[in-house]
Amino acid sequence: MRFKLVAVILLAALATGCGYSTAGKATRLPSTVQTVAIPAFINQTQTYRIEQVMTADVVREFTARTKYHVVNEAGSDADVILHGTIVSTQAAPLTYDSQTGRASSALITVNLKVSLVDKTGKVLFDNPNYVYREQYQVSREVSSFFEEQSPAVNRLSRDLARTLVADILERF
Repeated sequence: MRFKLVAVILLAALATGCGYSTAGKATRLPSTVQTVAIPAFINQTQTYRIEQVMTADVVREFTARTKYHVVNEAGSDADVILHGTIVSTQAAPLTYDSQTGRASSALITVNLKVSLVDKTGKVLFDNPNYVYREQYQVSREVSSFFEEQSPAVNRLSRDLARTLVADILERF
């Protein structure tokens, strides 16, 4: 009798589960969405080519993680359009060399607005204040200062793309 009771309780516990599921498997976009348009982000800053880098990384991430057809023009074919505007970029010294007084590391900060809108104009996702930061080492050579910043922007862009696509798909 006890064996049957324990078996029933164990079976009931296994059947109900804990309610957790693996992240990244579900999408919160409507099932009618087949095509996503991602036009080039708008760059309101003085940072050269940052809109190209960020748009390319977001497109790459959508293509790699989803089944949606991604286009770069917001035409009539697109079910939803992802709009992005890079509002500001800032590079600031983070640490200093105690002997020379020059910056030894810096922090680049990028602020952007992102929204996902369907054909009818309904906003499916909106974040007017995405802020991303990436630290990088400043070269001791003055001539190579900007060479260090470009890889930092690339790393920041890849991180932003991963997070943005996850936020859109999973709405966390």
